[in-house]
Amino acid sequence: MKAAASFTSIVLLLAGMNGSSLGQVTYRVDFDVTWSASTHPGAYPSSAHFSPLIGITHDSSVSLWEPGGIASPGIEQMAETGATSSLRSEITAATGRTNYLSASTIFGTGRRSVEFDVEKDESLLTLVTMVAPSPDWFVGVNSLDLYEGGSWANGLVVDLFAWDAGTDSGTSFVSGNRDTNPQTPITRLGNPLPDTMPALGTFTFTLIAVPEPSSVLLAVIGVAAFSQQRRRGRGTGANN
Repeated sequence: MKAAASFTSIVLLLAGMNGSSLGQVTYRVDFDVTWSASTHPGAYPSSAHFSPLIGITHDSSVSLWEPGGIASPGIEQMAETGATSSLRSEITAATGRTNYLSASTIFGTGRRSVEFDVEKDESLLTLVTMVAPSPDWFVGVNSLDLYEGGSWANGLVVDLFAWDAGTDSGTSFVSGNRDTNPQTPITRLGNPLPDTMPALGTFTFTLIAVPEPSSVLLAVIGVAAFSQQRRRGRGTGANN
């Protein structure tokens, strides 16, 4: 009887470990841009757009940017020009990976969607894009945890407000280059895009796929169920 109980416990443990708690899951992020002349009167340049998205999932040993931190050369390049080559190099140096999240430039309102895989031990996501044109402003998330409290987030929506990278002292969308030396910390942008105005858009994270139970696990569960049924059958016969 003890052996049967132990075997059943092992099966239940394996079943509990399967699915979203092990292996990869797949997410879709929808970048919805709502920034427009009507939502942000006086703070919407004629050539408004967002540069290509760039990001990656990672573990807690990696930090590509953070509020109050000093922007790396890659964050500076992204925030000032929209280019991502330096940031890609930094990502590879920090993670050893080149499977970036990326999406093309978006002009006006609209949506860009990207699907990506996430491992439980690399469940943090950093994702950024330049507010353009601008001196050094951007939107994004830093080390957003998609696996928290023992489960994967689903339907997570993040409002996007502008950040100042602290690398250029321009004060308007079309200011000329004015390098900030020394750099100042990354801070939430005030004018002309304070967070008292509506968000410029949102990131919406949707869990779209979890791993199927493995064939080995299904076989083990099937054997356990059959064994348990046989034991019940013997018990019924003995009592008659």
